[in-house]
Amino acid sequence: MAHTLTLDEVKRYAVARSLFKPTTLPRAIARLGFVQADPIRAPARAQDLTLRHRVAGYRAGDLERRYPQLAVEEDFFVNYGFLPRATHALCHPRTARTVWPKATWTQARAVLDFVRERGVVHPREVDAQFQHGKSLNGFGGSSNASTQLLDGMHYRGLLRVARREGGVRLYAARPEQPTAADAAAVLDTLVDVVVAKYAPLPERSLGELVSHLRAAVPQWTDLRRAALARAKVRLPSALAGGLRWYWPAGENPASRRHAVPEAVRLLAPFDPVVWDRRRFEAFWDWAYRFEAYTPAPKRLRGYYALPLLWRDQVIGWGNLAWRDGCLQAELGYVAGRAPRDAGFRQALDDELQRFTRFLAPR
Repeated sequence: MAHTLTLDEVKRYAVARSLFKPTTLPRAIARLGFVQADPIRAPARAQDLTLRHRVAGYRAGDLERRYPQLAVEEDFFVNYGFLPRATHALCHPRTARTVWPKATWTQARAVLDFVRERGVVHPREVDAQFQHGKSLNGFGGSSNASTQLLDGMHYRGLLRVARREGGVRLYAARPEQPTAADAAAVLDTLVDVVVAKYAPLPERSLGELVSHLRAAVPQWTDLRRAALARAKVRLPSALAGGLRWYWPAGENPASRRHAVPEAVRLLAPFDPVVWDRRRFEAFWDWAYRFEAYTPAPKRLRGYYALPLLWRDQVIGWGNLAWRDGCLQAELGYVAGRAPRDAGFRQALDDELQRFTRFLAPR
């Protein structure tokens, strides 16, 4: 289907469709399709920073507190996070790329029997019961072998995360399910989830996200190229700003209904509005990088700088901290100073007040 679009229309559409009217937590997760998680809390975790814009009355930690009652699973998708249980089911049974030796499978089956007997277990219970010892982790250090085994069992779909306790994952047995009969149809569905979350997507970014589905369904790695080719045929697309853009069927990027409010938003580094750095630079003509793992002397904007969105323009960033019950904010601007728009200062104050309520303990 042919479309003619300007880059400004694509940008307005991207902001408006992602920052939808705040709703309930289950509905927001269903609409997003996937919420990326990150353990860093500066001043809140990425999943909470993402949901606060999209869930009415949301407070930091609400997802973790309510997780046991939600039809949501914590697992890998294009990266690690939370996704609706129906989507999670499409990823399993999962065949990991790392092949376990017979001895590891023997350990896993014994742990699975233990988990089924207990119902829900803490990793330290498994460690105390089996005393698997220490092993080398992926960061070159040493960690409990039981913890690594539980991670592997979770990834392979033998276990699910039942809840968290002090940030630690507690596990329960996951019911077995048959392998999907039509792998291509399942992949198409997963691609649609990706597109619905991150659209509008430049062509290259679409390809990269389909590639990232290897984390969700490694058993179908060889089918991803065909899934991408099908997506490019069935999804609407158009050229704008020298890039080809793709979006979900039935949506109109040029619609005047995509109104952008007179609001300031401080976004998570992994918020869908700013997640795609290629799209970010096409829209706002500057480079944003996540610098938490960059050595301090080389950081340009801060350890956990949050992109600052004003209307449909990302004009700067903010480094926020919660100290002694007060929010502290240090802001920086691409132009070197804050906008002189009459409404900007009030909109910024409103956002900082929302952020304070979001961080305040219930």
